[in-house]
Amino acid sequence: MRKNELGRFSDASFLILSSLANGPKHGYAMMEDIRAFSGTQLEPGTLYGAITRLEKQGWIEALPTNERRRPYRITGEGVTVLREQVATLEQVALVGKSRLATMEGF
Repeated sequence: MRKNELGRFSDASFLILSSLANGPKHGYAMMEDIRAFSGTQLEPGTLYGAITRLEKQGWIEALPTNERRRPYRITGEGVTVLREQVATLEQVALVGKSRLATMEGF
């Protein structure tokens, strides 16, 4: 599945892939990292639901359990999807910034 097949690429999925792009993490470490870099607090149900979907897509994979915690890492396909999504978001941001620049007086 590619970005154009995603429909709405959920914020949680994007944030999780972004977090794991910095190295493997377990759920709580992902929540802390995501809060630190984005200011978004994911609830455990949201986080683990997205983790399940990302695993089924093959974009992340579980690593062996470490002290009762299950770390995850991004896969090669996950990196590709994240790169594509970042490029799309950069393009959207550029268009938005350009259009805002033309809106004087608001």
